[in-house]
Amino acid sequence: MNDTLIERILDRLGLSRDVECSVSGLTTVYGAWCASIPFDNTAKLIALGRQSPGLLPGIDTAEFFERFLLHNVGGTCWPTSNALFELLIALGFNARRAAGSMGDTGMVSHGTTKVRIDNDDWLVDSSMLTNGPLPLKSGRFAGEDRLVPTEVRIENGDHVVWWDLPPNSSPMPCRLLHDDVSHDFYIERYEASRIRSPFNERIYARRNLGTRILIITGNRRLVKTVDALDDSQLSESQLSESLRDEVGLSAAVLNDLRESPAWRASLIPQPPAADAASAAAQRMPDSARTSRPSGASPST
Repeated sequence: MNDTLIERILDRLGLSRDVECSVSGLTTVYGAWCASIPFDNTAKLIALGRQSPGLLPGIDTAEFFERFLLHNVGGTCWPTSNALFELLIALGFNARRAAGSMGDTGMVSHGTTKVRIDNDDWLVDSSMLTNGPLPLKSGRFAGEDRLVPTEVRIENGDHVVWWDLPPNSSPMPCRLLHDDVSHDFYIERYEASRIRSPFNERIYARRNLGTRILIITGNRRLVKTVDALDDSQLSESQLSESLRDEVGLSAAVLNDLRESPAWRASLIPQPPAADAASAAAQRMPDSARTSRPSGASPST
């Protein structure tokens, strides 16, 4: 990234170039990321629908940020983790790319970012969007953010992060497996997701919006607060409005998305999927059994 692009990114995120490379500074940068950059598969769906040549979109850092600045599009784990890593490096942080297994399946299916400060490691995950960095230490850590409950603990020598992901009725585990991996590793894993990924067929978008979290999955809209989980089905026009007004997608990107096969697939009601976290929850530590807010509807 050149200096001009970095300044545009920082301006959009409301950050200063001279942020301190401390835990406090990392909290500020990551908090701004969580509040501003969505986790979504928009660019990927458009590229897959067009059978675009070359690499999947967003794994090039400059391309990722130019798209975000112009269209408010984020990405899935591999491109967003890479972009967050590059931004932190540009600001002087001792960051590194890492990878893990979302759902703790054993498959390397998740990109994330670690930062070392004063000999301690911190996790800043562009998919979980936990609002604050998570410490990676030897003991158990239980986050205090009631909107995004988290727990980190060591299991069989690996850090495992448990986090709340509606509409799952139980926290989702993510086992951290590989540390300090290369950009080529990210490219290989991202390209492998063409074959197998939960984000290849239907629209998915998630944003942290202050006191609530918005999730669009297909034509299903979930809004989580600390007290409740609202779950509703959207018509085609309502889906367009939510993606435009709540996720913030540009008109140009929405037009491209409507032309993709994923748009029609997203409007077809789906039977309730198996709870991705339920099996893992059987071995969940008692302290990680965060309850869903009252009024929750984990499936329809």
